[in-house]
This record gives sequence, structure tokens and C-alpha cells, in this order.
Amino acid sequence: MGNFSQTNNITLHYLDHPGAEPTIICLHGLSANAHFFDGLAASSLPNRLLAVDLRGRGLSDKPATGYSMAEHAADILGLMGNLGLDRVILAGHSYGGLLTCYLAANLPERGSKCSVMDSGFMHPSVKEIIKPSLDRLGQRIPSWEAYRDSVKNAAYWQGYWDTAVENYYRADVQTNEDGSVQARSTPAIIAEAVDSGLAEPWADIFGQVRQPTLMLHAPGAYGAPGSPPVVPIAQAQETVNALPNGRYKAVPGNHMTMLFGANAETVAQEIMTFLEES
Repeated sequence: MGNFSQTNNITLHYLDHPGAEPTIICLHGLSANAHFFDGLAASSLPNRLLAVDLRGRGLSDKPATGYSMAEHAADILGLMGNLGLDRVILAGHSYGGLLTCYLAANLPERGSKCSVMDSGFMHPSVKEIIKPSLDRLGQRIPSWEAYRDSVKNAAYWQGYWDTAVENYYRADVQTNEDGSVQARSTPAIIAEAVDSGLAEPWADIFGQVRQPTLMLHAPGAYGAPGSPPVVPIAQAQETVNALPNGRYKAVPGNHMTMLFGANAETVAQEIMTFLEES
């Protein structure tokens, strides 16, 4: 079930994976949930991990509006205050990577280092690009088994599946009285988050991130072999170049598989090496 904290006028859900300091706060993607980092939590990464369900996702509250970067950042700042965390490592995947940079730029004293995972400048057509993975929102699927099988067969998983992936998707849905399931996030919430994100001056924000920042890029095909990655190499490099203290590292897998199975261990090793650097 995890833990709950009152912050910024909402209840925020998070998973607290014990470990050594400094604590790493893990921020998931646009329509994901905190269990996206279960593979990283099971890796050899020794740090304490706080994986957060962003507002509107997972078991966190879902207000009708209020999905700007500033609102998300206020949620995380409040959580840090509640837990007595003055300074942390910030790590975010996809949309969570953008939030990581937003926090680092606006609250430089609260984050010592950052890891941005498969993220970068938002493409103007991002809604069209991510449409395949968002089609599930708002749909009622007859059963959990039917839902699981539909995502299990998605081309971007390329046949990859394990318990951690299944647990991530199980946390993604709520079960209705008739046994049907539907995603906990709604299309309206995700659309507002995208629109708010597109309105941010990302070139300026990236330029204000003075902390050492590791870009972990997954250039694998997002779909059938030969499909392009979610974040093209040029876009990842553009983001790294915009960060005053950014560095780039390619890791195995694609936008989803990079944080599961053996790929999660590779990510863990890269983060450990990064944190050990001065």
C-alpha cells in the first residue's frame, strides 16, 4: 500500500524503499505510478528511494485541476518537509525528468544532484506521439486479466514481462464493482499536465539547473524492431547540451524496459558511478 502524506492541500502516496543516505526521490512519467521504480528498488542501488505517485496518478489525490509544474513541485517540496529531508537526489523518468529539472532550477538548495531518465525538450506533437500508451485512459476493460494481456502484448514491451512489470500495471488500475478495471488517471488530468508542461520555457529552465545532472537515455525501439525511440538521440543530446553541468549516458532498453529486469541494474550502476563522482 505504501505511505501517505498531506502536502499542498492534497494527500500524496509514496513508496519508501529503505536504504542509505542520501535519499533519492523518484518521479515517474506522465501517466505512470510509483511502482515504475520497483525494478530500481530491487537493484543493487544502496540509497533510500522515495517513489512518489504524482497528483492525479496512482493512489494520490486527483483534484479536478491543478497539474502545472509548480503544483507538482509544491507537492514534492511539502513531502520533503514532512519527512525532514533538507537535501536529496532528484531522479525522474520522462515527464518526471522534466519535473526533476523544474525542481532543481527553482529550488537549487533542495537537490544536490539529478538524474534525468529518457526525458528532454517536449515535442509540440507530444499528445500524438504518446497516444498509443494513453489509449487505455478512460476505458473500462472487462477484467484485470484482459487488461493485463492487452498491455503484455503491446509492441513496446517486445515480449518482455516479469513480476515487477505486472505489479506496475496492477497499481495502474482500479477495480469496479462489476469486476471491470480502468486506469486511475483520467484523460483530462493527463491533458492538463501536458498542456501545462508545453507552456513552460524549458530552454531557460534547463539552463538554470546548476547541479550535476546525468541523462540516462534509452535509444531502443519503442515498438516493433526498427521503430524510433520515444526520445531521439538528437533530442537527448540537445537537452544535455542545455544543462550547464549535464552528462550523457546511453543505457539498454527502450522508454519502458529501461527500468526493469537486467536493464534496471544497469541504470543502478550508472547512478552509483555518478553519485560517487565529485
